[in-house]
Amino acid sequence: MVVTLLSGPANILSDLDETSRDAVEISLHHHYCARSVHSPPWENPRKSDLCGRHNPVRVPDSHLPKGLDAASSTSNKTEAVLPIITKIGSADPVERKWACVAVSNLIYNDPCTRRLLQGKNVVGTLIGRLTDSEEEVVVEAAGALRNLCIDGGYEICAEMYNKNILAPLATFIPKISSILAQYVDSPIAAPENARKVVYEFAENVITILWCLSETSNKALNAVSDLALVPFLMSFLSSRDRLPLSTVTSAAQCLYVLTEDNPPVVNEARANFSNVTCLLEIAKTHRDVQDVKGKNAAGEERAVALAILACGILRNLAPFLPPSSIASVDLDKEIILPVLAPVVSSASLQEATAAVRELTENSDANQWATKHQTIPDHKSETEVGLERVETKLKTVQLALEILTGVCATLPDPDYGSEATASPDDSATYDVSDCAMAVDGAADQPVNSHASNVARPSFLPTLLEPLLALIQPTELSFLTPSPHAPTTSALGAIHVAAFECLSNAFLALAAAPGSAGSDVYAGQRVWNTVWAALVGAGNPMESAPGSARAAVWDIAVGVLWGVGAVWTGKIVPEEAQVQALISLCNSREDDAIRVKCIGALSVIAQHVDPASLDANRIIASYLLGLLVPGRTGTETMLQAAESLIDIFADERAPAEANFRAGNVLAALEGAVDDVRRAVKSIDRKKEGGRELKRHGEEVRDNLVAFVRYRRSLGL
Repeated sequence: MVVTLLSGPANILSDLDETSRDAVEISLHHHYCARSVHSPPWENPRKSDLCGRHNPVRVPDSHLPKGLDAASSTSNKTEAVLPIITKIGSADPVERKWACVAVSNLIYNDPCTRRLLQGKNVVGTLIGRLTDSEEEVVVEAAGALRNLCIDGGYEICAEMYNKNILAPLATFIPKISSILAQYVDSPIAAPENARKVVYEFAENVITILWCLSETSNKALNAVSDLALVPFLMSFLSSRDRLPLSTVTSAAQCLYVLTEDNPPVVNEARANFSNVTCLLEIAKTHRDVQDVKGKNAAGEERAVALAILACGILRNLAPFLPPSSIASVDLDKEIILPVLAPVVSSASLQEATAAVRELTENSDANQWATKHQTIPDHKSETEVGLERVETKLKTVQLALEILTGVCATLPDPDYGSEATASPDDSATYDVSDCAMAVDGAADQPVNSHASNVARPSFLPTLLEPLLALIQPTELSFLTPSPHAPTTSALGAIHVAAFECLSNAFLALAAAPGSAGSDVYAGQRVWNTVWAALVGAGNPMESAPGSARAAVWDIAVGVLWGVGAVWTGKIVPEEAQVQALISLCNSREDDAIRVKCIGALSVIAQHVDPASLDANRIIASYLLGLLVPGRTGTETMLQAAESLIDIFADERAPAEANFRAGNVLAALEGAVDDVRRAVKSIDRKKEGGRELKRHGEEVRDNLVAFVRYRRSLGL
């Protein structure tokens, strides 16, 4: 690698007007200190029960108007774009290099300019520079493409894949490996500046590969075919001699590649030294978390690395004998001790207050002042905002991995709190963690709560998760004083709700007596609703926004909580109407099913005072049995829920069953349900499972009608 850094932007500025030249000069002077702000987003999309994958970018820009005209009218750097694109293809390598630098910086927190550059084929032009004869141009082109990936997300990554970016990237892997081996073996022999360039270049290449892996299954398979496991593991195994940011990027890429990807999983699991290395990284988390040094960003990256090691190990599990890890309870002994302190110590209110203080006293915009001397380092405001963002991304990463843990909770650990060793890090004490809900501290303490049998997850993580779903003033604010923070806060709320949804659905399916603690169930229910009230009206949320996602996932939490405490959640009129409105507004059957599930569990409240809510819910569900009005899954869930609601003819709800002539309505719906089940295509994705479930609902409905008729009531 050539490591001589060119001294200036040369003639790239000569073709710009004065205003554009000032803007580009600001960007160029700030290039090397700003690059690390474009750190890997830590927003690795995890598969959820809602919509699959999140947007892997710092600030989603789906709300922006489409088209080149809109981009031109909203960008204040329009005049700088065409000369920069032209200079990327210049015969002068100095101009090519600094044009790449300019692209990298013009897009920083500026999606309008990025979209304008996209319209000028900046992606294809930069990919062409990856085979440039000058290696410095290659380095800067890779940096610009990396930043485009992070800021642009799926759209740009798909364009890169379609324009065959993997071809030049594949040639870099052996070159980086060879140079890396030399630097690790003889670090003194290589100048520090040379090592820095190589490490940054490696990080850029790895991050592009990571982002491409998030784009589509086709791109994921293509990246997997590069056989990157030894390459990526070489960074992790040499982590004490390499920059932490580069190592963490390698871990993030490996984390993504090993998720539900058998070829890569098998390759990584086959070499036991890989597992040993990952275990060593995960087990160092206590030392990392106890360190309180000046390099806060570095500490956060070290914690993130431990979290990623946990995620990779979980992706590689299960491990079979004779592997020593085969006998280890991975979740309890390795993963939860790493994740629990990160999640429990997070304070979104503190993060919000810090951003407010930093932005209200910001000097971040002072560089834009014409003819002002531009510093070659980050301002205190930038450093502070970056630190907040890094901490939030670390929490989000921990939650994403915890989502999988919550989906496979262990069996209830009876008496675990009484028998656990005080030194057992798996029972991390969060008893002092306050609820972030108004009035929560004023609620009476249930003296029996600590004696209730429940999975060890509950005393460890329930309170922190309930705190993390509570919105702050910046969570959904548009425009935001710091968009990356707002984006991260929204993503944390979504991830925390996903954890709770998986946890309570798993708890509802497990045997145990958690439902006997009525106070606990009502408290969780009210806390979730407090968060939803803070999130605002779901009907006013843009589709795909964090606010809409919070509502769509939260109904799954409500369903799970209601399933654990069936018949014990007091229905409130406003909540019933909100769930009905949400169900009516959503076209996705999966979300509607969850809405119906949440309605059904509160309709079963065994108290005469809840008969009005029962009647309203039953009437609504009967309306969903009309053919053509709803999807098959929605119809099946409505039928199943009505059977559950009126399963006990001795319950107070029997009055509504008779007064509403529910039996006749259900009997009339039998043929419609039969036709709906018959129409399910087994060959479609999920069709076989849906067919099986539909047949069960159909048979149960027929049996229920027959039984009710036999009672003669």
